[in-house]
Amino acid sequence: MRASRSNMPGLAHRGIEMKHRWSALQAIFACFAFFGSFAMNTLAGPGDQPNPADKFKSLEFREIGPATMGGRIDDFAVVESNPNIVYVGTASGGVWKTTNNGTTWESVFDKESVSTIGDIAIAPSDPSVVWVGTGEPNNRQSSSWGDGAYKSLDGGKTWKKTGLEATHHIGRIVIHPKNPEVVYVAALGHLWGPNPERGVYKTSDGGKTWSQVLKINDDTGVSDIAMDPESPNTLYAAAYERRRTPYGFNGGGPDSGIYKTTDGGATWKKLTKGLPYENGGDTGRIGLDVYRKDSNIVYALIQHEKGGIYRSEDKGEAWKKMSDTNPRPSYYSQVRIDPNNDLRVWALGAQMFYSEDGGKTFSTQRVRGIHGDYHAMWIDPADSNHMITGSDGGIHWSYDAGKTWDFLNTIAIGQFYEVALDNEKPYHICGGLQDNGSWCGPSQTLTRDGIVNEDWQVIHGGDGFYAAIDNVEPWIVYTESQDGYIDRRDMRTGQQRSIRPEAKAGEPHYRFQWNSAVAVSAHNHTTVYYGGNYLFKSTDRGDTWTRLGGDLTTGVDRNKLQIFGKTPDKNTLSRHDGVQEYPTITTFSESPLTPSVLWVGTDDGNLQVTRDGGKTWKNVAPKVPGVPKGTYVSRVVASKTGDGVAFVTFDGHRGDDYNVYIFATNDYGESWKAIRNGIPDSAGSVHVMREHPRNTNLLFAGAEFGLWASWDRGANWMALKNNFPTVPVDDIEIQARENDLVLATHGRSVWIFDDLTPIEKMDANVAGSPLMFFPPRTATTWFIRNRRWSAGQKMFTAKNPAYGALLSYYLKEAVPAEAPKKDKDDKDKKDSAEDKPKDEAAAKKEGKAKITVLDKNGKVIREFDGPGAAGVNRTNWDLRGNPPAEPTPEQLEAIAAGFGFGPRGPLVEPGEYTIKIKAGGKEATQKVTVEDDTRIVISAPDRAARREAIDQLYAMAKATDKDRKTIEGIQTALKTAREQWKKDAGKPSTAKIPDEIVKAADELQKKVDAVAEKFIRERGGLGNAGPPFEWKPDPLPNQVQNLLDSLDGFAAAPGGQQKEKLAELTPLVNDASGQVKKIADEELPALNKKMNEAGIPHIVPAPPQPRGGRGGEAYFEQ
Repeated sequence: MRASRSNMPGLAHRGIEMKHRWSALQAIFACFAFFGSFAMNTLAGPGDQPNPADKFKSLEFREIGPATMGGRIDDFAVVESNPNIVYVGTASGGVWKTTNNGTTWESVFDKESVSTIGDIAIAPSDPSVVWVGTGEPNNRQSSSWGDGAYKSLDGGKTWKKTGLEATHHIGRIVIHPKNPEVVYVAALGHLWGPNPERGVYKTSDGGKTWSQVLKINDDTGVSDIAMDPESPNTLYAAAYERRRTPYGFNGGGPDSGIYKTTDGGATWKKLTKGLPYENGGDTGRIGLDVYRKDSNIVYALIQHEKGGIYRSEDKGEAWKKMSDTNPRPSYYSQVRIDPNNDLRVWALGAQMFYSEDGGKTFSTQRVRGIHGDYHAMWIDPADSNHMITGSDGGIHWSYDAGKTWDFLNTIAIGQFYEVALDNEKPYHICGGLQDNGSWCGPSQTLTRDGIVNEDWQVIHGGDGFYAAIDNVEPWIVYTESQDGYIDRRDMRTGQQRSIRPEAKAGEPHYRFQWNSAVAVSAHNHTTVYYGGNYLFKSTDRGDTWTRLGGDLTTGVDRNKLQIFGKTPDKNTLSRHDGVQEYPTITTFSESPLTPSVLWVGTDDGNLQVTRDGGKTWKNVAPKVPGVPKGTYVSRVVASKTGDGVAFVTFDGHRGDDYNVYIFATNDYGESWKAIRNGIPDSAGSVHVMREHPRNTNLLFAGAEFGLWASWDRGANWMALKNNFPTVPVDDIEIQARENDLVLATHGRSVWIFDDLTPIEKMDANVAGSPLMFFPPRTATTWFIRNRRWSAGQKMFTAKNPAYGALLSYYLKEAVPAEAPKKDKDDKDKKDSAEDKPKDEAAAKKEGKAKITVLDKNGKVIREFDGPGAAGVNRTNWDLRGNPPAEPTPEQLEAIAAGFGFGPRGPLVEPGEYTIKIKAGGKEATQKVTVEDDTRIVISAPDRAARREAIDQLYAMAKATDKDRKTIEGIQTALKTAREQWKKDAGKPSTAKIPDEIVKAADELQKKVDAVAEKFIRERGGLGNAGPPFEWKPDPLPNQVQNLLDSLDGFAAAPGGQQKEKLAELTPLVNDASGQVKKIADEELPALNKKMNEAGIPHIVPAPPQPRGGRGGEAYFEQ
C-alpha cells in the first residue's frame, strides 16, 4: 500500500597482504558468500566447513549519527488498519519500520545487497506482505541504482529478491487489493544509458515469474502507476523518457506520457485528450493519483512546455489543465489527493504546494518550519489531519492537516559525501551531506548517554561536501558546498569567510564541480589546495589563490555534447539538472612525502600528476588499462610508501558502466596495475580507497554497496560486514592516533570501527597461534558525567566506545566451557537421560578468558572474565581496581532502575600497567599506558593526598563489606533458629530448649541487631519515598562508599569536609569492626558451647546474603 497515495480501500502507500598471510586471512575474515566458500574449501578438511565470518564476528562497527538533519526519503507505506506501523524507504539508507508511530525505529533491510529504495507497498489484504522496489527514482547525479524487487511475508523480518535486477530504478509498486499475488512494478530502467528492462512488469504468482506488460522502448521507462480503487484491473502508467550523463541531463522526450489499461495490463492505450502533449512536444516526468472515493477523478502532474497539473473526471479519457504548477519535475513529480476531499490537492516540490480548489491555485505557506524538498506523502484515509511527509531532511508527522509538524530526527540516514578528522581528544569529525550542509561532531562524548543530536553543530549550508581541518590549529575548518562555494570558519568564534577563487575581469569564469575537492597540506598547515577546472593553491588559508598550471580538464564545451542524439538547448526539459559546470576536478591528493608531487582527477577522465609543484603536469589517464576514455575519476590517493606511488579509482556508472576500477602505480603513473581481485561488479562503483598509516599493505575501499579490505596491498579483497549495513561508502578516513576507521556513508551517516589493531596485525602467525593478545592503545581516565534525565525513547542516541582500555585478543579455538555444577544433594546421583541434553548444551557454550591487571610493582589490582569464543574477541578494562564489595540487594534494585553503579573500585593513576590473559591453558601479556583526562590539572602533592585518602577508604570499604557479611550471616542464622524454637515449642517430638539458652540467644540477638544496624538498613524499595520514622545515619558501608565515590569523582586533594568525614569514619569503622569480631569470635562461640553441652545443634552463620534479596536460611551442625 502506498502511503503516498490514498486511492485504494484498505490500502495506504507512502509517497514517498604474501601468499601464506593471505591464506590465513581468508580463513579469518572472509565475510561474503563466494569468498567464504573459497576460504572454507581451501582451508577446511572433509566434512569440516566452518564459517570464516565467525572468526570476526565480535568486532563491530559503531554508528555515531548524526540524525539531527535527517536524509532523503523516497516513500512510505502504512498499515491502514494500524497506522502506528509505518515503513520508510530512503534514497540510500534502506528500509526502516516503526510499530509505535515513530517513537522507535528498526532498520529492516541492512543485509540485502542494495540500500537504495524506490518504493514500498503493503498488500491491502495481508499487511504482513510487503514489497520493496529498489533504485531511487529521483534522477539525481547522486541517485543510487537498485537490483530489482524484494518481497517479505513476515512484515519485513526477512526478504526475498524476486527478480527484475536490470530495471535499476523502480518508481512504484501497486498490489491487487484482494489478491496479494498480483503485483505491478513501474520500472524506469537505467538512468545513465539505454536498456530493455523498463516499463511495467506484472506478476500473478507473487514474484515467481514476471511479464513485461508495457514496453515502450529502451530509453523510456515508467515512473509511476496508479490503480483504480474500484476496478483493480484499471491502471494508469506514467511513461518517462530520460537520460543522465556525466555532463548533463535530458529529462524528456516524445515517448513519455500517460498509458491506461482496463484489463490488468494485457492491453494499453496512450491517453492524449486534453493533455499537453496532445499536439506534440517533449514530455518529461509525470506524477499520478486517483481519488479514493470516486475513481473517475484522476490527477496528473505533467512536465511539458505546456505542463502543469491536470484533472480528469472520466477515468482519464479527457483532461483539463488546472494550473501551471509543477516544481522541478525530474526530482519530484508527486501529486496527492486528500482521500476525503478531491479538491484538496498536494503537489510536492522544494516547497509544499497545497490547493483547496482542485489545483487551480496553490499556496506554499501551508507547510512551514521543516526541511523542504518533498518526495513522499501519506494521508490517513480515516483522518485527513493525520499526515506523513518525507523530504531531503527526513520524516515529518502532522496531526492538523499540515499546519504544524513533528520532526522525527531519530534515525541516522544522513547522506555524507566526505569527512575530515582532527587530532583532538576525543577527536572530531566534520563532513558534508546531501542537501543538509556541513556538520561537525565528536567521535565520542564524555557523557553517559553517548552521542546525541545536540552534540553535532552545523557549520555550512547548502549541499555539503568536502571538509578539511587545519592540522595544527584544529579550530580552523574549511567547508564547501555546491558550485565551489568554500568557507573558512573559526570554530572558536563562529566567524566564517568566503574564500572561493574568482576569475579576474576579462577571464573566463572558473568551473567548479558539484563536489569540489579541498585539502590542507600535510607539510604546511596554512597551505590549502582547491579544485575547480584549475588546481588552486593558497599559502594564506584561502585569502589569496594561485593557479597551478592550466586547465587540468579536457576543456570540452559540454553545450556541444549530445544526449539522445541531439544537443540540449533551452527547450530541453530539465536541461543539465544538477550539473552546473563541466568538466571539473573531482579529486586531489598531495604526496605525504614530497609536497611538490600532486595528483588530480577530473569528471571527464583526466588523471594529472605533477612533480614540480604544479609548474608542469602530465595526463596519465591513457596509461590506465581497460578504463573507457572519459570515465569519472572518483579518487586518487598518493601513497606514503614512495613519491611515485599512488592509487586511483574510477566510477564508470555515469557512463552506464558498472565495472569495478581500482589501480596502483609506482612510477608516477607511467604504468598501472589493476588491483580489484575479489570485489565483484555487484559491489558497485568504488568511490574511495585508503592506505593504513602504519601497515601499508592494509587497504580499504568504499563502494556503492559496502566496504572492502585488502591485507596484501590490493592483490585480493574481501568485504567487511558484521553489523555494518549495506550502504554506499563515499569516504574513508583513519584516525592514526586512535587507529580508528571512520566511514562516511551516503545514507546511514557516520560509522566508526574502533581500534583497527586486530585487523592491522592479523597475519598467518596470528591465525596459527592458540592465543594472541594485540597491543592495546593508550587509555584515558575520562571523567564521565550525566546529561539527560528520563528523556524517553523518542530520540537518537549513539554509543560511545567502551570505556577504558580496549582489549582485543585472538583465540584459535574457543575456551572450553566449565562443567555444570551440581547441587550437593545430587553429587551421588547418576546422570539421567534428561540430564544429557543439558550437559551437551553447556558443552557447546564457550568458557571465559581470565584477565588480570597488575600495576608497575606487579600487584594484582583487577581480575575479570572476558569472552572465550574462537576468533577475535574484545572486552574492556574500565581502569578501576577490583570492586571493594558486591552490591547489596538494595543497590542492585537502584542500579536496575538507573540510579548509581554500586560499589566500584577507584580509578587507577596514570602510568603503565600489565595485562595478562589466560585462555585454553595459554597466557599472553601486554602493557597498556593509562593517561589522565586531558581536561584535568592537578599538582603532584594533591594527587598524592587524593590517592592516600582513596586507598584508605578502599581498604575501609573492603573491611566494612566483610564485616557486613559476617554480622548479617550471624543475624540471619540466629533469628532463624529462635523462630524455629518458637514453632517447635510444645511439640511432643521436639526437646524443649533450656530457658538459659533461650535467654542467652535473645540477649545475643539484641547485640547482633544493634551492631548489624551499623552495617545494614532495613528499608522499603525505591517506591518508598517517605522519610524513616527516626533519622539514623547511613550504614557504614554506604558512608564509606559515598566518600570514596566523592573523592574518586573529582581530581583534587580531599577538601576540608571530606577530611573531616574521613577522620570521623575511621574510629567508627574500627569500633564497629571490633564489635563484629567480638560477637563472631567470642559471644557466638560461647552460646554455641552451651548449646552443644545441652545437645542442641549449634548455630552456624548463614552464607553471604544472596544477590536479589535479603535472607538465606540458617543451617545447623552438631
